[in-house]
Amino acid sequence: MNLAQAIELANAFALPGFMTDDVALDNERRQNEEAISLLASAWWEAEAGSEPFSFDLVRQLADRNRPVCDSYGMDRLRDVNGLNLARSLPARDLVHGVAWMQGRTDEEVAKTAGFEARDLGIAYVEAPISGTVCGFDIETTSKDPDRGYIINMGLAFMDLAPKAKPHDGHVAYFGIPGQYAQTGVPLTEIHHITWDDLKGKRAFRDNRRAQEALLATFKAYPLMAHNAAFEDSWLMLHLDGYAEARKAGQIVLIDSRDICRRIDPDVRSLPRESGPATLEHWARRRGTLAAGENERHLGLEDVDLMLRTVQAEFNERNLFPGQREKAEREAKAKASSRKKSS
Repeated sequence: MNLAQAIELANAFALPGFMTDDVALDNERRQNEEAISLLASAWWEAEAGSEPFSFDLVRQLADRNRPVCDSYGMDRLRDVNGLNLARSLPARDLVHGVAWMQGRTDEEVAKTAGFEARDLGIAYVEAPISGTVCGFDIETTSKDPDRGYIINMGLAFMDLAPKAKPHDGHVAYFGIPGQYAQTGVPLTEIHHITWDDLKGKRAFRDNRRAQEALLATFKAYPLMAHNAAFEDSWLMLHLDGYAEARKAGQIVLIDSRDICRRIDPDVRSLPRESGPATLEHWARRRGTLAAGENERHLGLEDVDLMLRTVQAEFNERNLFPGQREKAEREAKAKASSRKKSS
């Protein structure tokens, strides 16, 4: 498929429920998802203001694809890799997040971080960290944003300071198609959200008030999430105006998983298969999650855990203002004391 064909497909009139056999449904899904990938790439690569189409076209095609996946069967797609979920944030976004927290320019941070931000961990310890962030987490019915639905979200704010606490937390549930009242909510074994939690709730894509409030929040405060590429990919295809604001540089992303991987020395010494950078394992190492507790996999609870764990890591590395100087003074005092006693 080329770009012209993708645009034609996105603009084509589709009759809901017209296809019923599995082969036709799966073929339609494949074409939709390929077109979404092509359209999104072309839109991002185009110069701002000169895009060949509105990003609404991409979101609308994703909206059209979800009922196709519902009809085909979400369980059958769980092991089928999609095209439209980013695995990590681009290096420029990671650099920008660090620059924002340190009050430096992207160029200053990039100079240390080097090619593809390979030495970003060094840049993290070059300057103190401060500011107020919005922690954000979603629970969904699929890993792929063009197949599933956002059913739960949580957010809270926190000052990046040694003793700050998350505040102004908010949680919301969103509805999904009625067929899941009989079949059950997809991925319920992970997030434990059932039909009773969602019954009567408005779908996220139809909730204008929630969408407007979220977009305004993300423009005002950096969005911090654990594996922020997941939230970013979903918001691209579910939150009206988000992609446009991202391209305009109005949204700052901070990936707490990347923070863990860059500055927690334990990550490098632990087996990769043990998942040392997962929020649950990281939180246990930093003492923000007790040994016998598990990550809840619910929006607000995970946001609270993430923010407190990031804070604990920054405290551990003396990254808040004045901490490094204090640690250096204490180290010199101890060394002087040992020298006198000897």
